Amino acid sequence: MLYNSFVLKETRNWIESSDYDFKTAEHMFSTDRYLYVVFMCHLAIEKLLKAIVHETTGSLPPKSHDLIYLLKLVDMRPPQDLLEFMGKINSASVVTRYPGDLSRTLAAYPATVAEEYLSKTREVLQWLRQDKRLLQS
Repeated sequence: MLYNSFVLKETRNWIESSDYDFKTAEHMFSTDRYLYVVFMCHLAIEKLLKAIVHETTGSLPPKSHDLIYLLKLVDMRPPQDLLEFMGKINSASVVTRYPGDLSRTLAAYPATVAEEYLSKTREVLQWLRQDKRLLQS
């Protein structure tokens, strides 16, 4: 993906970090580390949103993991299915970051669920990358 040459250096760092985290999620899936798939998917979305926040405001994004809050900061309205997924992964982020009962949490995120999170995250990232603040004119 080509990005605007005027995109701030810090913004490019957020974008590259998002790409790195999504690749990590894919590797976690291939090694059966499904909790980390969900965690890294959330992180990849969060960082791409923070790239847009940074490019929009010219300042560091807030230290928040809340995807819906970050969407509101940049006045973005994803399609309903992506918005619902972002709400879902927002909730899962806390559970996968701090599992209270590891065995129960692992059982709640088997391969089929992790694969769904990977697929929907890919869709969200593709949608975010179409934002004019990141695309080359």
